[in-house]
Amino acid sequence: MTDKIMLQGMTFWGYHGLKAEENTLGQPFVVDVELNLDLRPAGQSDDLAHTVDYGMVTEIAKKVITGKTCCLLETLAETIARTLLIEYPIQRVTVRVRKPRVPIPVQLDYAAVEVCRNRDDYRLSGFGE
Repeated sequence: MTDKIMLQGMTFWGYHGLKAEENTLGQPFVVDVELNLDLRPAGQSDDLAHTVDYGMVTEIAKKVITGKTCCLLETLAETIARTLLIEYPIQRVTVRVRKPRVPIPVQLDYAAVEVCRNRDDYRLSGFGE
């Protein structure tokens, strides 16, 4: 399937990381989401009921990033991906979480994690049923 909805550069303030100061001071996290689903029904009907509401996707990302503190970017990305697959009739999701203020002694633009998950990934492990 080649149809995609892409939401790029969603920025939220969160309190995630391995270091205590990250969990108390917080920092920005940037989230990109790519949803794969058949967009023909929405394109033909012009009806939001036949696609995914972008605003609701941003709310899911926001809830994860601004919610419970995690140590790893992997956990944030996995939680967003799993929630989107459970909530919406999408076939595949790619979630990238970037951390621009990485507390390590080297210059870099950001650290990031990207996960790609299919609906079947969660059926097999008990999710989405």
